[in-house]
Amino acid sequence: MVFSTLNESNLHNSLKILYQEIYEGKIEVEQDGHVYDIVTKNGNVIEIQTKNLAKLLPKILDTIEKGHNVKLVHPIPVINRIELKDEDGNIISKRKSPKKGCVYDIFRELTGIYTLMTNPHFSLEVVEIEMTEERVRTTEPVQSQNGRRRFRRNWLKTGKRLDTIINTRRFSKPQDYLTLLPQLPSPFCANDLKKAISSQKELPARAASNAHLIIWVLTHAGLLEFIETKGRSKYYKITSLSPNTVC
Repeated sequence: MVFSTLNESNLHNSLKILYQEIYEGKIEVEQDGHVYDIVTKNGNVIEIQTKNLAKLLPKILDTIEKGHNVKLVHPIPVINRIELKDEDGNIISKRKSPKKGCVYDIFRELTGIYTLMTNPHFSLEVVEIEMTEERVRTTEPVQSQNGRRRFRRNWLKTGKRLDTIINTRRFSKPQDYLTLLPQLPSPFCANDLKKAISSQKELPARAASNAHLIIWVLTHAGLLEFIETKGRSKYYKITSLSPNTVC
């Protein structure tokens, strides 16, 4: 499903407004010692997080302990455009970034919250989007605001703008995460997974590089189990999940 373009200038705020309307909730709610992005009319909590999902782990665990279900919404830019403006706000250039995202990027974020993946009171919603990264030209090369640049550049990132929602993937029970695995032999190794992902031509070439990470996350979450080592390769199979494990 494709949603029309939203005019909000901030990615996080755009998603917050959208989900507030969908779930008929209230935004910026102070409750139980926390400030939540959205509390729905049913009392459930929705948090929007564009990066560093692990930072929310203590908050989510405490919220669940206090009797609330939590939905975590995380956008992944499948298509990213770059818009450069001068200091007066005039557009200098627009271009499409060569970097493409895909749903497998979520596993890097899941390394910090894999303990939640089997929690019946937690769900994850991955929103695949088209996004515009907003930049402003500077008169001299500068360091980024977070200080992570290796070299100074003559622009600063000023924001991210949601253009279009391409697809939404919901993960509300352990089996949902396993649907991201392509068809594989049983047992399988990381190289099997890498080849299977590479065969999906609609994905960016770098998607297959996540194979070891995917196995690590699913194993630590208890959804895969180690079987044996052959040569230098470790082999895994899908864990038998209880049919009663639902959200």
